[in-house]
Amino acid sequence: MKRRITAVLGDYYHSRETAVQSLEQARKQLGKAANIEIEYITADQLIDHLPTHPDAVILGVENRINPEADQVERWMTNTDAKKINTYVEDGGVWIGWHAGIASYESIPNYTTMLRGHFLHHPVKHQVVTYESAGESSIVQGIPSFAFLDEHYFVTCDRENTNVFLQSRSVDGESEAGWYHQFGKGKVMCLTPAHLEEGLQNPDFIQLFSNVIRYGLQL
Repeated sequence: MKRRITAVLGDYYHSRETAVQSLEQARKQLGKAANIEIEYITADQLIDHLPTHPDAVILGVENRINPEADQVERWMTNTDAKKINTYVEDGGVWIGWHAGIASYESIPNYTTMLRGHFLHHPVKHQVVTYESAGESSIVQGIPSFAFLDEHYFVTCDRENTNVFLQSRSVDGESEAGWYHQFGKGKVMCLTPAHLEEGLQNPDFIQLFSNVIRYGLQL
């Protein structure tokens, strides 16, 4: 059975090309038997696209369209977030990947669904170590791994989600991956990675493919 993934990747600070390459490697890792079709669209197309009922949505863009401008514009509204809530509650899978959990603090309908969101990252990139947390099959067989990265510090409602990945660097520690049911659907959040070094890291690619596999129950 073919599984349809809709992916929204790339913004002002995040290269669409390298994110697509990373996702395509994760799809390859899953193998042809997974029969996954990925449709790449833009953020402004997403809400109108949800009624086509993709099996999963991967959001890898932040909410700010023009973060360096004097008047910052945002693409997601609380009304949009309610439609996203409905999509997931009806059985969809939502994967908030790196930038897909960033700058949404003014959209409570979205951050409540995520049960967490980005707070800040240090200005300087540091080596970040990612290691498993809990007993989830998502991280089984994956050792801790490290690379130069933008270390995301997040708020996470640990009591109402399942943390499967932790991060640490010289700047501190934070949750880096979590998942939970939301209605009939599933929400998954993953904070790495920002630089090409991390996006092409074999252990990260394996982890990313495991997140997709778990979300789609492959």
